[in-house]
Amino acid sequence: MDVRREALKSARTVVVKVGSRTLTHETGKLNLRMMEKIVRELADLANQGCQVVLVSSGAVAAGIGRLGLVAKPQTMPEKQAVAAVGQGLLIQMYEKLFAEYGLVVAQVLLTRDDFDDRKRYLNSGNTLQALLRYGVVPVINENDTVAVEEIEFGDNDSLSAMVASILHADLLVLLTDIGGLYTDNPKTNPEAELLSVVEQVTPEIKKLATDTNEALATGGMITKLMAAEMACHSGVPMVIANGKEANILQRIVDGEDVGTLFCARTNSLESRKRWIAYGQMTHGRLMVDEGARKALLAEGKSLLPTGIVKVTGTFTQGEMVAIEDKEGHEFARGLVNFSSEDLQTIQGMRTENASDVLQRVCGEAVHRNNMVVNS
Repeated sequence: MDVRREALKSARTVVVKVGSRTLTHETGKLNLRMMEKIVRELADLANQGCQVVLVSSGAVAAGIGRLGLVAKPQTMPEKQAVAAVGQGLLIQMYEKLFAEYGLVVAQVLLTRDDFDDRKRYLNSGNTLQALLRYGVVPVINENDTVAVEEIEFGDNDSLSAMVASILHADLLVLLTDIGGLYTDNPKTNPEAELLSVVEQVTPEIKKLATDTNEALATGGMITKLMAAEMACHSGVPMVIANGKEANILQRIVDGEDVGTLFCARTNSLESRKRWIAYGQMTHGRLMVDEGARKALLAEGKSLLPTGIVKVTGTFTQGEMVAIEDKEGHEFARGLVNFSSEDLQTIQGMRTENASDVLQRVCGEAVHRNNMVVNS
């Protein structure tokens, strides 16, 4: 057995994300047989002593089924209304199914804002940890009813990776309708080969992803690779597997060679750095010159105003900004010490000159301690 798969046997906190395509029929209605299967497997893991967390899609799809719609709504108010109907139906079914195995569930609805604010980020983690100590199974979903950006652009793959990160989970599993990451789309190319293990999510690996065009899905392999990158940098191994396969969760934690395993980084980010890298949304961008880029990447330096050549976006002191090279490639992000207005005024200036212009002491634009650099 592969030693990397062998390590999964010791997983005690397991986050499982199941997508809409696994949970619903083509009609848009809930696939009760699949829900029962997943709940049974999660309950069995809980009986073995694991702490299990379920990140479940399907609210919009469930709402479509309950309201008898023939297609996913197109306008934002309609999507949110359908999600509001479906979310109640979804948690009602989970409560019923988990109760049959003697387990209590708690509905946890999160938005991107819950991760953007440091206090709310930490409180979310504390609440989830408390639920796990009580033996409760958190059932988590994006709050589709209010999270406009999520419905339009987002996915639960990234949410599950954030949850796994904040919980310091031992394993993240994404259950979908495909067996893992392939060298090509197996639905259109029968010669496509399954990748058993991915050591690192490189640009070459990302090129293997194909986006989805299915009506009820919001992600695709692209978002799953983004989740893998986030989880692995947080020290959490991740597996993509076919949720319809028999006993798939038990086989994964038993170390069986199923799905695609993405290996956790040994030099994973510490808690605060994970929040900087993945918890916050960026509010602006700083383009830097080649000297500043080298100082940040190779020398571990802070970013000074003198190295900034362009400031875009509107932000205040303490907000998150992306740092990019002259070609527009983001290679770092961090908490900025100036507003966008002040930085536009002093960009390219030496520290002493910037202090004279702003009439106050000026230091780093982004301090190294408040920065995460892509490695």
